[in-house]
Amino acid sequence: MNAAAAPPPRALVAGVGNIFLGDDGFGVEAARLLAGQELPPGVEVADIGIRGVHLAYQLLDGYDTLVLLDATARGGRPGTLYVIDAAEPGSRRPPQDVPLDGHRMSPDAVLALLDTLCAGIGTPPPRRTLVVGCEPATVEEGIGLSPAVAAALPEAVRLVAGLLRDPSTVKEGDEAAV
Repeated sequence: MNAAAAPPPRALVAGVGNIFLGDDGFGVEAARLLAGQELPPGVEVADIGIRGVHLAYQLLDGYDTLVLLDATARGGRPGTLYVIDAAEPGSRRPPQDVPLDGHRMSPDAVLALLDTLCAGIGTPPPRRTLVVGCEPATVEEGIGLSPAVAAALPEAVRLVAGLLRDPSTVKEGDEAAV
């Protein structure tokens, strides 16, 4: 009796951000470029933009890994890439005193909402959540990425493709500037 091969683990790469706020559109543009790459089986790429609630509900479909692409201000030089292994599910808390606004949800708020939804219906959240962030130069009103952030896109695509092929490249608790 031949056992059928198990399906590959599912991964979602989600580009988040607002393309009308300069470098905040990094995640959306990185997702667009990744969608044109050959990726491992079971990997989906989505342009989420500012639809954080949509992302939380999409994750209820069952993914082993979530990779969020987002502008991430951490005080580095514009264009610096970061890989952040997000906190354990259930440990994330939404910002206090901030109304739930489906168009202004930070990744932290999305993950906190996901934890709440998963607890409510008994579905496990992704086992692993990574954030691939890029230090923005500006998030002022305007369309288009700054030169430093635009120049970081090819490396971001290579970085995410590498993480998807070999998730062990980032260990639990790692945070690295690239």
